[in-house]
Amino acid sequence: MLQNKIRQAVQGDHPILLALWQHSVKATHSFLTEQDIEKLYQGLKNEWLAQVELWVLLAQDEIVGFIGLNDNNVEMLFIDDKHQGNGYGKQLLNFVKQRYLQIYLDVNEQNPHALRFYQKQGFEIVGRSELDGQGNPFPLLHLAYQAT
Repeated sequence: MLQNKIRQAVQGDHPILLALWQHSVKATHSFLTEQDIEKLYQGLKNEWLAQVELWVLLAQDEIVGFIGLNDNNVEMLFIDDKHQGNGYGKQLLNFVKQRYLQIYLDVNEQNPHALRFYQKQGFEIVGRSELDGQGNPFPLLHLAYQAT
């Protein structure tokens, strides 16, 4: 496998990340309505991308995924829907695992594919919330990873 490059995102990457996010969410978050997606998109565009430490994964000089961190909390991890299943999410998580011994993240309960992915990467469920971070009725599972 070719070695992909992970680099810190720059402001100029944001339009690409927003489009990638939108395609990924539409492919993986079937429980969200178009209105939900638009509301989240606006939050991402106007606020959330600027609030996290963003890293992008490039494969053959194309951004195929990104991860947003707040210290050892993974706030967002998205892979372009055309590139899912190629190990890119695992590469981004391994990048974070090299930096932190403990990692935390939330995953939507209605996204069992993502939950299985994170569990395969060593994350365990440590809690649950009825509402998402925006107060919407999309339950979250709180996950934690501890290096051994």
